[in-house]
Amino acid sequence: MSVVGRALAAACLVVVCLVVACTWSGNARAGESPVRLRYRFTAGDRITMQVAHRALTETTMEGTTQTVETMTDSTKTWTVAAVDQEGRATLEQSVNDVTMTSRTSDRGEVRWTSRGDEAPPPGYEAVRPALGVPLVRMVVAPDGRVIDRRELRPCPPAASGDLVIVPLPDDPVEVGAEWTVPQEVVVEVPNGPRKLVRTRLRYRLDAVRDGVATIAVDTTVLTPVDDPRLEARLLERIWDGTIRFDIATGRVLSRRTGIDRRVVGFGGPQSSVRYKASLEESLADPAGR
Repeated sequence: MSVVGRALAAACLVVVCLVVACTWSGNARAGESPVRLRYRFTAGDRITMQVAHRALTETTMEGTTQTVETMTDSTKTWTVAAVDQEGRATLEQSVNDVTMTSRTSDRGEVRWTSRGDEAPPPGYEAVRPALGVPLVRMVVAPDGRVIDRRELRPCPPAASGDLVIVPLPDDPVEVGAEWTVPQEVVVEVPNGPRKLVRTRLRYRLDAVRDGVATIAVDTTVLTPVDDPRLEARLLERIWDGTIRFDIATGRVLSRRTGIDRRVVGFGGPQSSVRYKASLEESLADPAGR
């Protein structure tokens, strides 16, 4: 065979290998089975999460910038009080312990932990009595729909949703599938305007590996907000993140969310506010017992 013939034969062999490889890869992806994401709670389960929240607020007014930094580390537990025949679980949330730190550019640092005997500083007096007791009771369907929610003690709602509970799609989904959840939040300025704002959480199944589903989530504001004062108050409700969900045990393993945004003009043409925050949650006991 001539040199040219051998070259052509080699080229044809490469093309054939590429075609086979591409075909095999396509069939492998096409053969992936959809997964059904559902919560599987059992009465008596105690789901304990380690939670770390960090927030930085930079406010500039008339050329002067003030920063406020807060750090909160806590251990929170969801107790499964009951599960009915349809899989709807009654959950009660409590906070076991908390360590809180705040720093301001003009007042320095204040730190307090509930694990010690030190009395809480001013402003934290209500924290210790709320530890170890049920704060919220919820009835949750296997797909994450909240059927009923009751505040047992006064506490502000989490800006990034409830721990443990993430809305799941109705039907089995493949990698790349998306589902959305509409929300309405009330945004108001003290002694100022108030507005109902529609937002949408978009979830996407990014990967399934070793029985763990990785889900991405982002927030879209649907209602036009043309008042910088309201926009500044809305900042902490706009977040993106990643969730890891154990398919076999039917519970969230971890969640990370974050935001870094700035609003200009909320207090005049020379004013601005930047809000940067992160929230990390991880299951303390994967067995959940």
